[in-house]
Amino acid sequence: MRELRYLFALLVGSKRKYVDPSRAVEILKDAFKSNDSQQQDVSEFTHKLLDWLEDAFQIKAEEERDGEKSKNPMVELFYGRFLAVGVLEGKKFENTEMFGQYPLQVNGFKDLHECLEAAMIEGEIESLHSENSAKSGQEHWFTELPPVLTFELSRFEFNQALGRPEKIHNKLEFPPILYLDRYMHKNREITRIKRDEIKRLKEYLTVLQQRLERYLSYGSGPKRFPLVDVLQYALEFASSKPVCTSPVDDLGASAPASSMLPAQTSPSTIEQQGPSSSDVPSTSPVQRSIIHKPFTQSRIPPDLPMHPAPRHITEEELSVLEGCLHRWRTEVENDTRDLQESISRIHRTIELMYSDKTMVQVPYRLHAVLVHEGQANAGHYWAYIYDHHQNRWMKYNDISVTKSTWEELERDSFGGYRNASAYCLMYINDKEQYLIQEEFNKETGQILVGMDTLPSDLRDYVKEDNKRFEKELEEWDAELAQKAQQEKLLSQIPRAPAPSPAPVQAGEPEYLEQPSRTDISKHLKEDSVQAINKALAEQEDRGPEAIMDTTAVNAPAQPAPNQRVVEVAIPDVGTFVIESEEGGYDDEVMLTPNMQGIIMAIGKARNVYDRCGPEAGFFKAIKLEYSRLLKLAQEDPPPECDYRLRHAIVYFIQNQAPKKIIERTLLEQFGDHNLSFDERCRNIMKVAQAKLEMIKPDEINMEEYERWHQDYRNFRETTMFLMVGLEFFQKKSYMEALLYLIYAYQNNKELLSKGPYRGHDEELISHYRRECLLKLNEHAAALFESGDDQEVNNGLIIMNELIVPCLPLLLVDEMEEKDIVAVEDMRNRWCSYLGQEMEPNLQEKLTDFLPKLLDCSTEIKGFNDPPKLPSYSTHELCERYARIMLSLSRTPADGR
Repeated sequence: MRELRYLFALLVGSKRKYVDPSRAVEILKDAFKSNDSQQQDVSEFTHKLLDWLEDAFQIKAEEERDGEKSKNPMVELFYGRFLAVGVLEGKKFENTEMFGQYPLQVNGFKDLHECLEAAMIEGEIESLHSENSAKSGQEHWFTELPPVLTFELSRFEFNQALGRPEKIHNKLEFPPILYLDRYMHKNREITRIKRDEIKRLKEYLTVLQQRLERYLSYGSGPKRFPLVDVLQYALEFASSKPVCTSPVDDLGASAPASSMLPAQTSPSTIEQQGPSSSDVPSTSPVQRSIIHKPFTQSRIPPDLPMHPAPRHITEEELSVLEGCLHRWRTEVENDTRDLQESISRIHRTIELMYSDKTMVQVPYRLHAVLVHEGQANAGHYWAYIYDHHQNRWMKYNDISVTKSTWEELERDSFGGYRNASAYCLMYINDKEQYLIQEEFNKETGQILVGMDTLPSDLRDYVKEDNKRFEKELEEWDAELAQKAQQEKLLSQIPRAPAPSPAPVQAGEPEYLEQPSRTDISKHLKEDSVQAINKALAEQEDRGPEAIMDTTAVNAPAQPAPNQRVVEVAIPDVGTFVIESEEGGYDDEVMLTPNMQGIIMAIGKARNVYDRCGPEAGFFKAIKLEYSRLLKLAQEDPPPECDYRLRHAIVYFIQNQAPKKIIERTLLEQFGDHNLSFDERCRNIMKVAQAKLEMIKPDEINMEEYERWHQDYRNFRETTMFLMVGLEFFQKKSYMEALLYLIYAYQNNKELLSKGPYRGHDEELISHYRRECLLKLNEHAAALFESGDDQEVNNGLIIMNELIVPCLPLLLVDEMEEKDIVAVEDMRNRWCSYLGQEMEPNLQEKLTDFLPKLLDCSTEIKGFNDPPKLPSYSTHELCERYARIMLSLSRTPADGR
């Protein structure tokens, strides 16, 4: 009892996202453990829980009473009484019984009132109200209803043929407001009269429905049609244009001459026709007589009627027949309409039978619905509870508590739609406002909310738990802050200056070939932005565009003795003569889109460089390159041509990165040591490096800078996950593809949470992730159906290790309807096996596996480590990504 008090108190006032009920659950499991160690039905558990709580409250009440009769809150809230009146073996009897959960059968009924009517009347009851007492039966009448009325819906039955329980998925409707006047003992006389009237109306209704059925399904053969349609067809036949010949003779007279040729021709005839006729089958009449081409050869003659018609009919006969058919059809239409209206009136009369004022005095409002999804021996439970203060339904599904609607409750609870349906309904007396009204402070009159509603001992307990939680958060924050500080200190350790540029370390991203320099702040001289703007203004005044229009003829400088001269062909740029010492540049880096753009910009700024010097050439080149990247960022290219993969700055511009981040990234690209292959590039590189050294520490947040570049690295990594996953998918390697697509989707979702241009098309990744799961599910099901032990085990391994861990990922976002439908399809495929004959060992394995599959928890389980990604150059990554996206556009996917 104490643990349950603590549990419910934490639910009221805890600051945690969810409350762990493990301690209370373990105590309940030990208390309710049966001797045969079998799993108990949820209804049995609820019965035992109510009994256990009743006993606990009774002991407490007896300890605290002072000569007064003890009150048990469990009995007062959940228990009512009914009077059983009946005849047993000719003898009348009356018994008053107490009830908690009232059991109702579901099978064969369409709504809750029908279930209650059947439960309140058992056997033959006519003799209860007459002198003849030969028959047996009984009626139940509520004499006292509890404030909280619980209906237990029996949705399970035992299949004698299969020897196991089965779930009843039939649809059963229940109302938000339930009026129980008709079941009260004080209204028994009125109710009996109304039941007799309803019985009479239903008997009459049955007769009318049988008569209507004869009109709607007319005929004596296996096929039946509405009588109105039969008369209409007869009228259309009689009114058709008469024909004077047999349809067979008419078709023969109008057939082409080639059709009169014999169907078979002797070999000697074929030989006489010569090779010209036998080698061209398309023109051979023999071939045409064998091959049937209905749309090219069987052409309907223009004078042949489209429908059958009478051969001989006079005007007088037609006039009489049309008059009769018209009259009969009108009579049938009127009779059908009268029957339908009478049936509707009777239905309405039955519905309103208990709507008079005397029978709507005991309203009960639906407060909670407990739902089960799955089969008789496996499934998942959740609940809907009505929030009376906010006037809305809430869905409680494990740790997930979300707002809901009556429409969603109907879909999940009524049944008949999928494997989910209500098994328990809790109604509360709508006139007992104390059940839902807010509590008030007796001294101040203010409304009590949250922990203020708790007793002092529970309030102290919750406060202590909240303090522990706050301490856990502080320790967690301190641990994260310490980790971040360590990373910051490591990044600020000065690097020893190298006498010559060192080659780029393997594994560094190609869009930033040189590490950020954070140890040069003490040497900075002036504001970087002001310097760049000032120099740009000076160059504009001197007219660099005009200088560029002039042709500068400069002889190439002679290479130094310690340099080598090579030609490098750079895609989209051209062939360059590069002078460099051994190991002074990286061939692979020279092929990156970044380096292509920079070299091209430097080439275009050649005239400014030659006329005005390296700094002017640098400003012209960086301005040209930024303008080019800005133009690319503003374009809307097809998916196969994603400029973000080629240039980090395009990614930054599209996602509105701070200007300082973009400027520094561009400066570092122009300051790349790989540009030291000729004098012009080397001098511009030195200008860029000098500008980097001029940036002050307070001008740019290096942590923010690293975060943006880390996001870009994550974007490239997500692209690689997606690309490899789609490549495996196209090869039908679905097991390999799934893990790549899972990580692609998760990483992409995290990126998109920061902005719409941070990642890729979420629907595309979701579609192929979903398709992978469906195809693997089909494969695993086929293995299970084979019956072979090894294949069955392989199929269950696929389900347990790949499918089941992925289901929460599809269920976590309830807006993704296609994912939810896919999960239902996969579950239904396996649930369908429950009704089939199979070997006992297969049945046992299926029973063990289904609870895992039907678990609706959205808690993300642990996955394998991310698959190792191959190392791709930017050029190779863009090429392969373009190839896979083009192949997708050629083969449209369903649902995209």
